[in-house]
Amino acid sequence: MLSDLAKKVLYGSGLLGLYHRLRNRRTLTVIMFHRVLDPVDPRWASCDPDYTLDAGLLERCLAFFRRHYRLVSVDDVLAARREGRALPARALLVTFDDGWSDNVDFALPRLARAGVPGLLFVVADVIGRRLAFFQERLVGALRLGKLRVADLAAALPSSEPAVEGIGGLRRVIGRLESLDEESRERVLAPFATAMDDGLRHMVVAGELRTLENGGIAIGLHGKTHTPMTRVNDLDAELGGARRAVAPHLSDGRAPVTMSFPHGRYDAAIAARAREAGYELVFTSDPVLNPTDPQPGWLLGRVGFEQAGIVDARGRFRADHLALLLFRTRRTRLVKD
Repeated sequence: MLSDLAKKVLYGSGLLGLYHRLRNRRTLTVIMFHRVLDPVDPRWASCDPDYTLDAGLLERCLAFFRRHYRLVSVDDVLAARREGRALPARALLVTFDDGWSDNVDFALPRLARAGVPGLLFVVADVIGRRLAFFQERLVGALRLGKLRVADLAAALPSSEPAVEGIGGLRRVIGRLESLDEESRERVLAPFATAMDDGLRHMVVAGELRTLENGGIAIGLHGKTHTPMTRVNDLDAELGGARRAVAPHLSDGRAPVTMSFPHGRYDAAIAARAREAGYELVFTSDPVLNPTDPQPGWLLGRVGFEQAGIVDARGRFRADHLALLLFRTRRTRLVKD
């Protein structure tokens, strides 16, 4: 492990930047974000900290990207696929998953000021819905002091000892995810009040056009947010999601890009997505994508938690982000 001082010296000296310019010249880095919030926003108190970035840190990340990469739009990547146009050296695309309303409030203005295009993958069924996904609502209830993990675990069909705290809750959430929807709703019903913080978390239809007008393209993240390895109707999650979202977009056309909910997929599901009309399919596989002679249609993305890019006092550390991104494995996920 590199010492803290060594990390600072490597980055400050320019050696890490030189390594990146040489190693990653012919790659496309795709960044995966979820929520972006200002800590003064009331939604901060109930958000999932593992999937939420302080808005001020997003600004620092965007400045870092502009320094070390050439920012591209999804249209640039599509043109590289369709027409053979070369992407710039060290290309980078910024993406967001799920369809959080805070992306409109906090991410959009910061991307616009920095001149950075983006791509939002929205879950079709959350458009116009106030409540977040059940996983995030449970995390919010725990953070607000409205939920005991032991009580939730005891409500499961086969009760097991539970550990209080976020780690114990995530294990219980994993067990909830394995249930069918009807059984899960039955378990969660007694906790409905605790799981509602009274705030709106998801986008409404008009906000999708606001995002488009601000330079953020819209893609799909499934219809229901169910992992595609577990859905009963894959056609609804793929083609059905496209049909549902198209009327909400400025040109009325169905999106041609998507990412997999929870990052779960297999080769057959990826092939079905392509058959359903998606020209670019994004995974959560943490890899850099080669761009010679052109990027592939199945692309990896790199995500990171806020804790991984700050020091003990919460200050942004460019060297931490550089060490994370510059050394990420390069591979083509599938051959055309």
